[in-house]
Amino acid sequence: MPIDNENSMTNAELAEKFWQQLLTAPAMSENDKVIVEAHSETLKQAFSRSAFLAETLIQKPSFVSRIVEHYRPLENSEELQSVGTTISSDYHTALDDKLQGVVSEDDLMQVLREFRNKEMARIAFLDVLNKQPIETSLIHVSALADVLISGAYHWLYQHLAARYGKPQSHGKDMHMYILGMGKLGGKELNFSSDIDLIFAYPEKGETQGGRKSLEHQQFFTKVAQKLIQALNKVTNDGQVYRVDMRLRPFGDSGPLVMHFAALEDYYQDQGRHWERFAMVKARVINDDNSQDVKWLNSILHPFTFRRYLDFTTLDALRNMKKLIATEIRRRRLSNNIKLGAGGIREVEFFAQSFQLIHGGREPALQSKSLLRTLDALTELDIVESEVTQQLKQDYLFLRKVEHTLQQAQDQQTQTLPELPWQQNALIGVMGFESYRDFLAHLDAAMARVHTHFNELVEESHDTHSEEDQLFTACQDAWRLALQEDEFTETFSEHLSSSDIKGIFSILIAFKDKQRNYRIGQKGEDTLNKLLPEILYVLINQHPNYIPQVLDRLLGVIEAITGRTTYLDLLLENPDVLKQLVRLCERSDWIAQEIKRFPLLLDELLTPLYLGQQNTDIHTSKQEYQLELRETMLRIEQDDVEMLMDGWRQFKLCQQLRIAASDISESLPINNVSDKLTVLAEVILENVVDAAWMQMQQRYGVPAHLEGTDKGFAVIGYGKLGGYELGYGSDLDLVFLHSAPRGVSTDGKKSIEAQQFYIKLAQRIMHLLNTKTLFGQLYETDLRLRPSGNAGLLCCHIDGFEKYQTEEAWTWEHQALVRARAICGDPLLLSDFTRVRNTVLGRERDVNALAEDVCKMRLKMREHLLSKNNDKVDLKQCVGGITDIEFMAQYLVLANAHSHSAMMVYPDNLRIFDAAVQSDIIDATTAHKLQKAYLKLREQYHHLTLADTKYADQSEELDAIREQVTQHWDTLFGTCND
Repeated sequence: MPIDNENSMTNAELAEKFWQQLLTAPAMSENDKVIVEAHSETLKQAFSRSAFLAETLIQKPSFVSRIVEHYRPLENSEELQSVGTTISSDYHTALDDKLQGVVSEDDLMQVLREFRNKEMARIAFLDVLNKQPIETSLIHVSALADVLISGAYHWLYQHLAARYGKPQSHGKDMHMYILGMGKLGGKELNFSSDIDLIFAYPEKGETQGGRKSLEHQQFFTKVAQKLIQALNKVTNDGQVYRVDMRLRPFGDSGPLVMHFAALEDYYQDQGRHWERFAMVKARVINDDNSQDVKWLNSILHPFTFRRYLDFTTLDALRNMKKLIATEIRRRRLSNNIKLGAGGIREVEFFAQSFQLIHGGREPALQSKSLLRTLDALTELDIVESEVTQQLKQDYLFLRKVEHTLQQAQDQQTQTLPELPWQQNALIGVMGFESYRDFLAHLDAAMARVHTHFNELVEESHDTHSEEDQLFTACQDAWRLALQEDEFTETFSEHLSSSDIKGIFSILIAFKDKQRNYRIGQKGEDTLNKLLPEILYVLINQHPNYIPQVLDRLLGVIEAITGRTTYLDLLLENPDVLKQLVRLCERSDWIAQEIKRFPLLLDELLTPLYLGQQNTDIHTSKQEYQLELRETMLRIEQDDVEMLMDGWRQFKLCQQLRIAASDISESLPINNVSDKLTVLAEVILENVVDAAWMQMQQRYGVPAHLEGTDKGFAVIGYGKLGGYELGYGSDLDLVFLHSAPRGVSTDGKKSIEAQQFYIKLAQRIMHLLNTKTLFGQLYETDLRLRPSGNAGLLCCHIDGFEKYQTEEAWTWEHQALVRARAICGDPLLLSDFTRVRNTVLGRERDVNALAEDVCKMRLKMREHLLSKNNDKVDLKQCVGGITDIEFMAQYLVLANAHSHSAMMVYPDNLRIFDAAVQSDIIDATTAHKLQKAYLKLREQYHHLTLADTKYADQSEELDAIREQVTQHWDTLFGTCND
């Protein structure tokens, strides 16, 4: 029953409505009804606190006996310690009985979901009525997850072994081991959690005894895929668990399953600090006490727990701590009991920090359990007993709140409720008289946790000496109401008279604006400390045009005045402030970007990195993939809004790093474009994967696909295809698919494959184009697809080939020169490359080709060139960027039939190199065109950074354009007239 229609009801009215629906439920038997009526008051009270429980019983009244009759309160804490094993055994026996009769994967999914719903409803019943402590609830939820995962795995293993045989090692059956991560690994799973898993198997080989033998990797990949589907798929009975595999080596781009030797190589050579953090809680779910499990643990243990502390661990902890603070700031998580300041995550970070620092030498700190870890910290005299006991108490309180929130509707939420019935349900379970009393207690608990969190890995702050006269002057300039002559005298030894005058008028105007803001005492205190620091850094760094730079800086400060956390960030991190001054001096575009998106200030926490960018394109791509993966791991895959914000924040931050290196001249212009291009590629790959998952959940996938294939590819044209993206470039895209005719999707809502791929393309466009608080990810253009705006959003590869071969115009073949495969299925990408080479390699009439190219260039110039005579449009002007691009395209189309090297690369610089190697043009000409192209593009990039579109006239620019025009005339002759 949708709760939305009952939001205005009281909890008692809601419970009564559920009660009447239960009594009249079609599936209610007479025996069930007797039990229900015998427990009417208890059930009504539970219904008033958990709609999930009520809806489950209305659907399945037969569950009622298990839910209300089979429980016994635990007598003492010793019982709590041993209860986990008993619970697991009971669940295992009960599920095993159910699985005995399962003969198909559909049956398996139904059994798993019914078992999960019944037992989770029982846990909710006990929890909302406070019939068991939260510690027991955590053990129940975790043990149930273990049994459901293991039960599904073993059934699927036997099911597939009947066809393919079993993996063998030394004459014994070999299994895939399932690592439960996070709270599942620590046996502290929350009620409506997703589960983070990693799959691994001992060694390579082939299956034995089946009708068709497979390599172990193939066999276990099939098992893993089916296990994920068995747990993750939403059916009429719901879902067992959302499965998240992003913690595995290489994330989404890595293999689903790895053998132990490959796993060991990865963690030895490429394991990241955050992966050590995650691995603290890793636990083998289907632990069979075999030598193989010991072998797996022996691989993970030395990676996780280092015997000797190194400084990189402390640095990593500082960075993670900053990351947590940054996320709270960016996402404004004040209402979130897990991720907000003083939330559950900060308790976990507290415990795991000590585990990483001391765990290698203290086995007692290698526990997966947070509560046992806190006890061990006191027993080892590392943390005072008062601190750990308070943290345990506050942690359990927060976990109880979390369970209660999630048990209301079986939704994964850690956000405090806004609806009255949800608030009343929460305080009813938590035992408070009013929601206000509850919030006061919660605030106090989270404040205590946050205090302990802040005391971890403290860093020192620099201060000014009392003798620093310039800083004293800066303090006076902001805090005192100085007249202009007094202000001039104060800075006479430090600044020119024109700078002093400019700064004075800018500060007066800023003070007037600040009087209109109500930022509270804390904000005002911070601002009063920060403004003198800004003046001090600005004057010390001696930039050109000090008043202009100050104006840009104060524009940023004005944008964040209401967000004191960002004021604190600048005040407490002198290097960040210095970097901000440096960037605002060099680029108004950067100043405007930071003003629009203050989250970029967090990027300035690593100023050293901003000036040192890797120039290798493949290394850059790997770095972006790893960093994006780490960023997106913190976002639920089904939270589309947060996904979109995550991508946009990532792009903004990486783009700032590139721009900072660009203006500091530590990156050549071609490397700037390379990095902007691979950044777009990495984001595009991630967006496509997310769009695919969203479509799959709704429609299933086209039935002809196998494994992880998508039958889909993204082709980049223009600047994306030619590795030449700029800061404001849009993406020219073409989408292709390879679905046979007549194929449909395999989901509950089945549609034709062609329609599926069109919807997929629309979804990708939505994720890229939608404007959120963090702007637009990329503006996209699909007009280069077959038939342009009249064509299908996603074209079959055969249709694409037919169009390019039989119908495309010369300008479309010019565009194909700069096209390349970006992401998708390797076979389809290979087909595209074959089509591209076939079309480009066709022999053409060079005179007709030259005429077509010249006509198109003239047409573009007429439509796009600005008529402003005082400024220069570097792209469209005579002798500009587009002229050089057209010459490169002409050389490819005219010569590729006899020189295949001409169609290998899509970028202009390498096309000219290939033309030299093929003796089409001489090296001097190529070098001059390349040099001119790079110089024009560099100017164009810097115009973007300066937040302007057109260049000033100059002798240097005139010389470049004249040179390009000479080459154009030499190449095209009379057809140019």
